[in-house]
Amino acid sequence: MYRTLLILCSFSCLPFGQVAADNTGKRTTEEIERGRSREFNNFYRQDSPHRRMPSRSKFPNWENDLKFEEDVFTFVRIQYDSYGSFGWWSRWDNDFPDSDWNFSFRLQELTSMQVAPESKVLRLTDPELNQYPFAYMAGVGKIVLSQEEQEAMRSYLLNGGFIMMDDFWSQDSWERVLLEMHGVFPDLEPIELSIDHPIFHNVYDLKELPQVIDIRTWREGDLYEHRHGYSGGDEDPHFWAYFDNKGRMMALLCHNNDLGDGWEREGENQEYFLRFSEKQSYPMGINIITYALTH
Repeated sequence: MYRTLLILCSFSCLPFGQVAADNTGKRTTEEIERGRSREFNNFYRQDSPHRRMPSRSKFPNWENDLKFEEDVFTFVRIQYDSYGSFGWWSRWDNDFPDSDWNFSFRLQELTSMQVAPESKVLRLTDPELNQYPFAYMAGVGKIVLSQEEQEAMRSYLLNGGFIMMDDFWSQDSWERVLLEMHGVFPDLEPIELSIDHPIFHNVYDLKELPQVIDIRTWREGDLYEHRHGYSGGDEDPHFWAYFDNKGRMMALLCHNNDLGDGWEREGENQEYFLRFSEKQSYPMGINIITYALTH
């Protein structure tokens, strides 16, 4: 399904700079909120004149060798519907597009991969998604997938695709994600990864499970994003994976984590950058991409 990319990664330090379940029987209120979500997502879609998009000129840009035009890695973000309140923590476009552009630049800078400077936003049902081996989903704590989207995700993953879910906290958010993923894979259960799994060591050798909080939470002196809901007494990071019947990892769920904020906010505060972006967000992100493309 996808071309194989050879990845040779640099171990140098990062320079500081700006750079789903069976839907049957869901509550009526949830269906109403889902309709509102479609309106919200249409209002905030990437090409909407109402969306306050930052200037691309304020982010690093580059050109790739034309010989690699068909082999560049493109960072793809999935747009999806949500239910409930629309705080900054419960949207498909959380940390977008800053995190996507910054991460694409660091991936280009620190590995031998040719990376597209422009990221993409696609729905799970978009046939174009099948052209890309990796997709990212943020703020999935209130995600709602239609049956068509669940089937499209299942097809994408079983045919070689990889999805990373990031920035969801609390017990309720975990249960919501499990519910939707059950619709994608009714017969599969996620497996929690321990620190000895190769995904934590294949490029950057992480000594402990990374846990990144958003810059606002960090400035308030907390180490857990309580705005997302009750933790249930569990504030530790968890990495859950879905595997196919051949043992290939298809999806990675980063619970109690906000890796994307480390990408988005890298130029706002040097202390935050050194603690979260440099030591956790970028190393883990590069490890995930490398693992996804080589396994």
